[in-house]
Amino acid sequence: MAENESMNDESNRLSARAMRYARVGANVGGIAARIAATRFLGAGGNDASSAVALTKALGSLKGPMMKVAQMLATIPDALPPEYAEELAKLQSDAPPMGAAFVKRRMQAELGPDWQARFRSFDLKPAAAASLGQVHRAVSKEGKALACKLQYPDMTSAVEADLQQLDVIFALHRRFRPAIDTREMTKEIAERIREELDYGREAKHAQLYSDILKPLADVRVPEVDGALSTHRLLTMDWLDGERMLTFNDADQESRNRIGAALYAAWWKPFNQYGVIHGDPHLGNYSVFRDAGTGEAQGINLLDYGCVRIFPPSFVGGVVDLYEGLLRNEPARVVHAYETWGFRGLTKDLIETLNIWARFIYGPLLEDRARTIADGITPGKYGRKEAFHMHEALKKYGPLTVPREFVFMDRAAIGLGSVFLHLDVKLNFHRLFNEAIAGFDQAVLGQRQAAALEKVGLR
Repeated sequence: MAENESMNDESNRLSARAMRYARVGANVGGIAARIAATRFLGAGGNDASSAVALTKALGSLKGPMMKVAQMLATIPDALPPEYAEELAKLQSDAPPMGAAFVKRRMQAELGPDWQARFRSFDLKPAAAASLGQVHRAVSKEGKALACKLQYPDMTSAVEADLQQLDVIFALHRRFRPAIDTREMTKEIAERIREELDYGREAKHAQLYSDILKPLADVRVPEVDGALSTHRLLTMDWLDGERMLTFNDADQESRNRIGAALYAAWWKPFNQYGVIHGDPHLGNYSVFRDAGTGEAQGINLLDYGCVRIFPPSFVGGVVDLYEGLLRNEPARVVHAYETWGFRGLTKDLIETLNIWARFIYGPLLEDRARTIADGITPGKYGRKEAFHMHEALKKYGPLTVPREFVFMDRAAIGLGSVFLHLDVKLNFHRLFNEAIAGFDQAVLGQRQAAALEKVGLR
């Protein structure tokens, strides 16, 4: 009987994957044909109209393909600017699972007596995302819990979407060959597959808990391992308010939140070679001081998209900063090569410097400033992306190393949160305090010990 159930489950998975292939393939294939006709036959249409059509096609799929599209939108020239602008508009609004479906999913993860393992469990989701949804619950001991339950057939959905991702990138390489995206494809695929493994995410959460424990203004939820599986992650429910609630708060409060965000992102990277690769507003909430009621710090809520870098990559980040700050071209080139860029000509180096000076800009000036520094938020980075695109058309192609993908995405994501809050800080001093006494060998030892402790090595 067990064998028959296993065969049925496998059949269902194959069926789900086939259906997903058909839906994604039809949507992406239709857009590909439209773009090809425009390019080769001079048919009506342009990049802007094709971009709108692609966004609608991907948006209707929800799920992982939408997550991929949002990643691509943050990387300069990974897609034509018209496409990047449209894809950046996609939001995660997957339809929630109904109560009956949630009960079946919970039974599949924790067994038929799953409800008896909680004092209470709210079948209505508190939040929904591209790969799963979160339910409030209370443990038998009375502790408030957040239960992150993965949607069914996500493995099938991811594999179907990743296969079509190759179609999108192949099309881009054919018509816009300035960027070779093959390494980016590998990186995105690996990270999204990792996000499906909630057991790994639990280890990420423990890693961040260990790293950030000394910080009073950053809270990390504790994982309940007895109520977690590879598709169900149960953690403490951390009370807090949405970050956008503080858009109109006084400057001091917004700066306090910004400083906590900065520490939560840079301390793990600078000291352990680990970054949170998805720093957007929905992954944080703000908690207040119990006495004064003022914004005190942040709750870091999601640990699915975490990237662990070799110590040499972190060394490259420091080298690039020092090279730009002190105008040392050889050190700048060394940083790019450390990251994995190859075949760099003088013109390609200057092209990379366009983006580097943009990303590092707030760190290079010893003064309190906003991230955008007077630039309209909606236009933030557009001028640099345009100049980089024009230069790459002339001097490319350029192969983007896979490790660059999430570093760049994380930096842009964090900057976007600072923009929303209109944070004004001396980023130069914060960064220099973080890298003071930086030692790559020490980082390697510290990283190895931390990863081994939580079972990631």
